[in-house]
Amino acid sequence: MKENHFEIVAKTLYGLEDVLAEELIAIGANDMKTGRRMVSFSGDMAMLYKANFHCRTALRILKPVAHFKADHADAVYREIKNIDWDKYLSPDKTFTIDAVVYSEKFNHSKFVAYRTKDAIADYFNEKYKKRPSVRVNNPDIYINIHISHDDCTVSLDSSGESLHKRGYRVSQVDAPLNEALAAGMILKTGWCGEANFIDPMCGSGTLLIEAAMIALNIAPGLFRREYAFERWPDFDRELLDEIYNDESAERTFDFKCYGSDISPVAVAKAVKNIRSAGLSKYIELKSIPFQQYVEAPHPGILVMNPPYGERISSDDIFELYSMIGERLKHVFSGYEAWILSYKDECFDKIGLRPKHRIQLMNGDLECEYRCYELFEGKNKDYKKDMQEQGDRRPGRSLYKKDFSVQKPAGMERRERRQDRIGRTGPDGERNAPLHRYGRSNERPETAYGKQERDRSSGNKKFAEKRLAAKSFNEDKKSAFRKSSSSDRNGKPFAKGRDSFDKNRETFGTGNSRFDKDRRPARERKFPGKDNRRDKPYDRNRKLYRGERHED
Repeated sequence: MKENHFEIVAKTLYGLEDVLAEELIAIGANDMKTGRRMVSFSGDMAMLYKANFHCRTALRILKPVAHFKADHADAVYREIKNIDWDKYLSPDKTFTIDAVVYSEKFNHSKFVAYRTKDAIADYFNEKYKKRPSVRVNNPDIYINIHISHDDCTVSLDSSGESLHKRGYRVSQVDAPLNEALAAGMILKTGWCGEANFIDPMCGSGTLLIEAAMIALNIAPGLFRREYAFERWPDFDRELLDEIYNDESAERTFDFKCYGSDISPVAVAKAVKNIRSAGLSKYIELKSIPFQQYVEAPHPGILVMNPPYGERISSDDIFELYSMIGERLKHVFSGYEAWILSYKDECFDKIGLRPKHRIQLMNGDLECEYRCYELFEGKNKDYKKDMQEQGDRRPGRSLYKKDFSVQKPAGMERRERRQDRIGRTGPDGERNAPLHRYGRSNERPETAYGKQERDRSSGNKKFAEKRLAAKSFNEDKKSAFRKSSSSDRNGKPFAKGRDSFDKNRETFGTGNSRFDKDRRPARERKFPGKDNRRDKPYDRNRKLYRGERHED
């Protein structure tokens, strides 16, 4: 490591590590190492200032001051107390501690922060009989302790308030998109201002503002009021002013960012934020629902963050995503559409096959960022045209990984197939067809192979049997129709199991029969039973149910 160079760690969101690494390379960082939600590198104080000022996807820039191993809180206390805190603090300063713990040996991050505070306070009490105070809001020094298993790192936080808080937001809607996540989503597409940018569900305008800043290459720290390193003892004001006033990297933007939202209130808030950022010249807004889109400017790219149905409710979330898919197919032909959402069921309702899938975190939600390539006609024809013309679509840069798999061209496959044609088949014929999977027919015979080869002949025999049975059934039905035709002069109608004859006294109804000349049930005599109407009246007999004695 060069003289005056030291280790620096940049924290970010899950899934944006590669984007942050590319940003750090662009500003001249060295010794890059990518980890989970972080990228470490080396540099001097100018590099630390630049990382805070230029990195769009960074949340914090840390300067490690100590590394050690500890398996319990007392060990953490001893190691932190051994650090030379006079380089960073004085008894008349204030500080705060942020503890991040991923370890089975430490149960609570706040207890780690409490022991860290004790170690720093005791260091100054023993030396000066006076100690710096703890202040949660707006302290002089931000201290970060990170524990992974038993590896501990103590760092100074050079950013202070999280870097995603740019400073241009003056109004917001429910569940606003994190600015660092919005910038990472745009950089993931590879878009850098070479086409129009569309966000049809813009909310408070975060994606639109970040897109305009990327297109113009405006540093995200331009609107920031202050950084934590401005209160460090070795802060260099002239160096920060030089970085702040350097406009050499900014560029022109020949296209526009178009945004809309179904809510006029959200559009009004987006207008305020855009004016606060000074980007009204490059962003156009209107209040219109997405289903009313009938045309789109070309060339262009679409990036959107529709509701998930979690923090923002919707009457019918699946119907919303079905509408999104329908509009994408009919209005945005020639675009790449990037959509961030939470549920697979929502993506399924879009009805399109994604080209890329990227895992991202939006707050506590594990989301997926999908890319859809929109075109007219068939996918096969579209890919063929793209191979002939070259890939000239917007959104290609070093930020975007190529996930495509190289496949042999169709001509090469046909040539290899022609080389295989001409082998001798099992019947000794020349130019016999190959096995269905392209394997040679000269291999030893197997039971399964014989079954495959005899399948066509077996199907033929089975078809002949079915045809004969069909012919027999048709002849049988024809004979039945001739014998069962109706004859109103006395022959019965054949109808199911029963028959009807108008000259008969009975009617066939299922398994029961009705005789129109028979007596009612109460007047009939039942065999094997005594008919009480044929006997003299007995007043002392037992009455039937519902019967009364005659007077």
